[in-house]
Amino acid sequence: MGVYPFRKALEIAEELELDLVEISPNAKPPVCKIMDYKKFLYEQKKRDKALKAKATKVVIKEIRFGPQTDDHDYQFKKKHAEKFLKEGAKLKAYVFFKGRSIIYKDQGEILLLRLAQELEEVGKVEQMPKLEGKRMTMFIAPKKK
Repeated sequence: MGVYPFRKALEIAEELELDLVEISPNAKPPVCKIMDYKKFLYEQKKRDKALKAKATKVVIKEIRFGPQTDDHDYQFKKKHAEKFLKEGAKLKAYVFFKGRSIIYKDQGEILLLRLAQELEEVGKVEQMPKLEGKRMTMFIAPKKK
């Protein structure tokens, strides 16, 4: 449209039944724009909503083991872990040490590393086994298709 003094710009905006919106207040002179402000806010909300809908929601599934989980239970839980990773969810596998079973922390770590190795085709290790209190946790993310 052009460069106008503030009063003139305000008159033009009123004539067009639009709003005079200050874009850059710190500039000398301040930069303003004539627009339908309500429509602008509506469009912005619509854009934000569309971006939010496209954002992926991360699902984290947990699988709990004991330090001395037998082979049948391990296979059963591994099958579930594989299913979760194929569905696109992250996997949090952890070994919970009850009471004095903390003395078997090396067995827990071996169990988690074995799981990571067997799930190598469907997921990659995001965080190696780490002991936090009475649990040893490991995160596995699904591989991209």
